[in-house]
Amino acid sequence: MRIAGVVRTAAAAAACSVVLTSCGGSGDDGGDGGDAAHSAHGGDRGAARTAADPERIPGVGDRLRSRIPKEARQVVAVYGEGEDSAKATVVLYSKAGATWKKTRSWPAHNGKKGWTPDHREGDKRSPVGVFTLSDAGGVVADPGARLPYTRTASLQAPHYWPKTHWHDFDYVIAIDYNRVKGTPPNDPTRPQGQSKGGSIWLHMDHGSGTSGCVSLSKSGMEYLLRTLDPRRHPVVVMGDRAALKA
Repeated sequence: MRIAGVVRTAAAAAACSVVLTSCGGSGDDGGDGGDAAHSAHGGDRGAARTAADPERIPGVGDRLRSRIPKEARQVVAVYGEGEDSAKATVVLYSKAGATWKKTRSWPAHNGKKGWTPDHREGDKRSPVGVFTLSDAGGVVADPGARLPYTRTASLQAPHYWPKTHWHDFDYVIAIDYNRVKGTPPNDPTRPQGQSKGGSIWLHMDHGSGTSGCVSLSKSGMEYLLRTLDPRRHPVVVMGDRAALKA
């Protein structure tokens, strides 16, 4: 049976301004649109083996592969174009038996300044790693999410941001980086401390880089919300292509 999204009590509006600043920043643009092309060099035997093995997520090396929980049956892979690039591609993989199969893909954006294995508050880079996906929400009504969904106006992007950013948080999927699972996406609690940043989300795209989140189209967000199933233990594997392959 399909697990329906549930509406939960929103975080306090006072905390929301801190959270939105962390994810969306001031709205200044730092990247540009477009898909990330990927090509494997003929001499890169490790990459070729990864791409050819149906029991592996393409382009993900042993270091991050070992961090994917064994029970995970859904992986959102975010392939950043480069360490300092805001361009990315999001691919959803589903596991049947021992085989990973590509389901859908979308052009996307990540942090304005690219990627980092040591994310810090305000660095405008997205964190490299493997993170669970436990909670969702948005300004607009639940589109049929399987993850617990919190609808709240407190997620609304400030209207002093550029108009192109106003709908960024109509849909949000919280990435479990420095946050408490089982809480709304804009819960301000940061177990590792404020300096490690937080409020790293999948959210709707405005056509350029973010302050650390990953953004994709409205249709892509709706598809992920309707497809990611807590019974399948979804995770996100994210980083620039070189970091992912390491």
